[in-house]
Amino acid sequence: MSNHSLSPVMTADDVNRFLINVYPQLNEEFAAYSVADVKPGRCVVRLAATDRHLRPGGTVSGPCLFTLADIGGYACVLSHVGPEALCVTTNLNINFMRKAGPGQIDGHCRILKLGKSLMVFDIEMRTAKDDLIVAQASGTYSIPPKRSAG
Repeated sequence: MSNHSLSPVMTADDVNRFLINVYPQLNEEFAAYSVADVKPGRCVVRLAATDRHLRPGGTVSGPCLFTLADIGGYACVLSHVGPEALCVTTNLNINFMRKAGPGQIDGHCRILKLGKSLMVFDIEMRTAKDDLIVAQASGTYSIPPKRSAG
């Protein structure tokens, strides 16, 4: 893994606090999305899906699952490179597998490659109730260059 270790530099709590400060609109007053765990090369993000996340038919909407996937990538890059708010998504592909009703959905995210300027990841989103994969995604985050002091 070029120039970066797969050892986390931020905990789940660190990332959650950082997200509150730099991305408060993610949760507003609902606190539905969170980082549940950070491990070397991995993280777990969570959506506490309620009625506000459902589309007609009682299923968690695609945009909500897409957000969970994107937050998974952001949490992985932040937790492994540090609090760099300007890391941005450059690509995200998602496959929806089955209906997800309201309840806890965990996104198990892993880093596939972490370089100086890009991080490639994948994520499986599973229902906590029955551990079924409801969606799978892969994506890339751009890491801004370090600014020199001066």
